[in-house]
Amino acid sequence: MSVVTNTTTIGAIDAPSRRNTELVLLAFAVAIPVFAYLNVGLALNGEVPSGMLGYGLGLGLMAGVAHIVVRKFARYADPLLLPLATLLNGLGLVLIWRLDQSPRLNARADFAPQATNQLMYSALGIALFVGVLMILKDHRVLQRFTYISMAAALILLILPIVPGLGADVFGAKIWIRVGGFSIQPGEFAKIVIAVFFSGYLMVKRDALALASRRFMGLYLPRGRDLGPILTIWAMSLLILVFENDLGTSLLFFGMFVIMLYVATERTSWIVMGLLMSAGGAVVVASFAGHVQARVNAWIDPFVCKETSVACDQMTQVLMTFGSGGVLGTGLGQGNSDLIGFAANSDFIFATVGEELGLTGVMAFLLLYGLIIERGIRTALAARDPFGKLFAIGLSGAFALQVFVVAGGVMGLIPLTGMTMPFLAAGGSSVIANWALIGILIRISDTARRPAPAPAPSPDAEMTQVVRP
Repeated sequence: MSVVTNTTTIGAIDAPSRRNTELVLLAFAVAIPVFAYLNVGLALNGEVPSGMLGYGLGLGLMAGVAHIVVRKFARYADPLLLPLATLLNGLGLVLIWRLDQSPRLNARADFAPQATNQLMYSALGIALFVGVLMILKDHRVLQRFTYISMAAALILLILPIVPGLGADVFGAKIWIRVGGFSIQPGEFAKIVIAVFFSGYLMVKRDALALASRRFMGLYLPRGRDLGPILTIWAMSLLILVFENDLGTSLLFFGMFVIMLYVATERTSWIVMGLLMSAGGAVVVASFAGHVQARVNAWIDPFVCKETSVACDQMTQVLMTFGSGGVLGTGLGQGNSDLIGFAANSDFIFATVGEELGLTGVMAFLLLYGLIIERGIRTALAARDPFGKLFAIGLSGAFALQVFVVAGGVMGLIPLTGMTMPFLAAGGSSVIANWALIGILIRISDTARRPAPAPAPSPDAEMTQVVRP
C-alpha cells in the first residue's frame, strides 16, 4: 500500500481592476471636448479652429499620463472618477476658449485670454494628481497630521487678509498675490481641513453621539461637546466678515455638519447646523455691504439693476438662462459674454445654460452628481473609519461647492462668487480639485483592493490512500 500526499493552497480570487474600462471611458472623455471645440470653431468662423489638434493632443496626453499612473499605483481604484474629471476639465477649456473669442471682450483694454493659462493650470493639476498617487501610498498616514492640518487650514484662510499679501477681487478678499500670480488659498484649505475633521471626529464621535440630552424630539449635545461646532461656526463667520466670502463660509461649515452627522448619526446636528448657519448669515448680512448687495440681487435684481453691479450681473445671468430654452442656442452662438468676466467666475455656468440649454445644464449636473456618488460609494466601501469620514468630507465639500455655485447663478440662493469645479478659469480651483480626485482614487483603491490570500492551514493538506 502506498500513500500519496498532495498539498493544495487556495488563494484569493483576484478582483477585476477595471482599468481597461477606465481607458475606454477616457477615450470618450477626450473625444467629446475635441468635438465641442470643433463645433465652437465652426459656429464662430465657419472653419476648423487652428488649435484643435494641439488641444486634442494636450488633453489626450494629460489623460494618458494620469491613466498610466492610476494603472500602476492605484490598480483597483474606481474607474469613473478620472474620466469624469477629465471630461469636465476638457469641456471647461472649450467654454473658456469660446469666451476668449468674443469680440466684445477682446475690445476691452483689461481683457486677457484665459484658455492657454487654464490648459497650463490643468497640466499642473494632473501633475499634482500624479504626485498624490505616487507619494500617498496609504491615506491613513494623514491621520497623524490631524492637528497640524487644522493649523495649516487656519493659516491658509488668514493669508488673504494679511496686509500687502491679500487682494480684493470683485469685492471678496479671498486671493493672495505672489509675484505675478494670484492664488486662492481657500481651495486648498478645504482639503486640509477635511483631514482635521476626519481625524478629530474619528476620536470624538462616541462622545458626540452618546453624551446628549433629549429636548423636543432632538438629542442635544452637552455643553462641552458643543465646542467644535461653535468654533467652526465662529470661524465661518469670521471668514465671511473679514473676507466678504459667503461661499467659503457655507462650504466649511456645511462640510463639518455633514461629517458630524455621518460620524454620530444624530439628526440634531443637522438641525442645529442649519439654524446656526441661517442665524449667522442674517447677522452678517445686516451690516456687511457686499453680502447685503448680493442678497438684494437675489431677492429682486430688476429693482436695483441701475444702482448695483451685483443686480445688473444677476439680471444678465437670468436673461442668459432664459434665452437658452430647453436645447440652447448652440455652442458659440450665445451672448453670455455680455456678463464681462463669465469665464473667471461662477457665471460660466450661465454660458452652459444659454448655449446648451436646460438639457446641457442637467447633463453637467449629472456629471458632477456622478463624481459625488462615486465619492460616497468610496466612503461606504472604505475599511477604516478615517477613510470613510475623509471620503465623505471631500465628496461633501465638492457637492456643496457645486450647489452654492449652481444655486447662486440660477437664483436659488444668493451669489457666492465661488469657482465652478473644473469649469471656470482659475488655477487654484483646477489644481486643488485634481488633488481632491487623486485622494478619492487613493481611498477607493484601498477599499476595492482584494484581501490578501490567507496562510495555508493543515486542513489544506489532503492525504490520498492508494490501495494496491
